Amino acid sequence: MTTTDVNAPWLIVGLGNPGPDYAANRHNVGFMVADLLADRVGGTFKRAPKAQAQVVEARIGPPGPASRRVVLVKPMSYMNLSGGPVTALRDFYKVPTANIVAVHDELDIDYGTLRLKLGGGDNGHNGLKSMTKSMGPDYHRVRFGIGRPPGRMQVADFVLKDFSSTERKELDYCVDRAADAVEALISEGLERAQGTYNS
Repeated sequence: MTTTDVNAPWLIVGLGNPGPDYAANRHNVGFMVADLLADRVGGTFKRAPKAQAQVVEARIGPPGPASRRVVLVKPMSYMNLSGGPVTALRDFYKVPTANIVAVHDELDIDYGTLRLKLGGGDNGHNGLKSMTKSMGPDYHRVRFGIGRPPGRMQVADFVLKDFSSTERKELDYCVDRAADAVEALISEGLERAQGTYNS
């Protein structure tokens, strides 16, 4: 079990691509979760200090000393350059790498299924690849399953397409559950959160 400094802030990074053309893509589910978390804390994303990103500073968890200081992050670079803004914000807010959570789409998990973990490879995900290159692999991940492309569709085409009409019927529920998982990870720790959400 990894121990983290209880007084250090957490950086919750929703991975995605900026701009309206990408907003509803499968690859942008990290942004969707970050937006929902911002709604829950009544925050509005603003331009980040010293980084190409948007941030919301807030607290998550029960009121009082048990709550945790968090910075919600949406990198405004493209996905394959996410490591630069995240590392800049890690340094600015003095966040230990173990207190960073990347929320991202995951091809090798069925649609809507979640997996939480600490460290590991990038599985070809360009956002994770960039983050790991910038700061090493020892950060948390909330992996949101999107499944594999159908037939012979290329992976790059699949992730940059919007969720299907069938998937959209469940999307709000799935994003809500992913946001719950992020909150549980921060408030209760990885093992308890995995027990609840690694369905």
